[in-house]
Amino acid sequence: MFNLPNMLSFLRLLLVPVFLVLLAQGEDAWALVVLSISSFSDWLDGFLARRWNQITRLGQLLDPAADRLYIFAALIGLAWRDLVPWWIVLIVVGRDIFLLILGVILANFGFGPLPVHDLGKVATFCLFYALPMIMLGQAFPQLEWWSQPVGWAFALWGAFLYWWAGIVYAIEAMRVIRLPRVGPGGSSDTLE
Repeated sequence: MFNLPNMLSFLRLLLVPVFLVLLAQGEDAWALVVLSISSFSDWLDGFLARRWNQITRLGQLLDPAADRLYIFAALIGLAWRDLVPWWIVLIVVGRDIFLLILGVILANFGFGPLPVHDLGKVATFCLFYALPMIMLGQAFPQLEWWSQPVGWAFALWGAFLYWWAGIVYAIEAMRVIRLPRVGPGGSSDTLE
């Protein structure tokens, strides 16, 4: 439980309020540093967990939770400052509400959360790359001509992939729910 990959995920969670305070105070360069550290630690904790064979159930739950919290915090903070439109926040948050509903449905049928799909990882990467790029132009206006188009390209692509992954999860959830279950005495019945 207390391995380095999990500790990096905990660190990311602890840095969320620091990031929000810095962003709210207009300390864009420092907020960008915190967001960049978070993005790098997201990659690093996954790499180390796989490399050192320290994949834990806690890490599998903590890592995506930290990712989502950072994405929400960054999007809401940037929208509050009018740096991104609120519709992008609604698209990303709407997808996660959709997944939460899927999780409740799966739990009602006795299933746990679905494993993370590679498409979801790519979508999260795009959003984790996009948000610092958008902030870079705010922190350093001389880079805005370059960072804004690149950031927005990744943001739009990430939002699209985020929903595409959500649809893949929905299809997988329907498939899992329809799997036949072996009941007591070896009888098989399908939940519908």
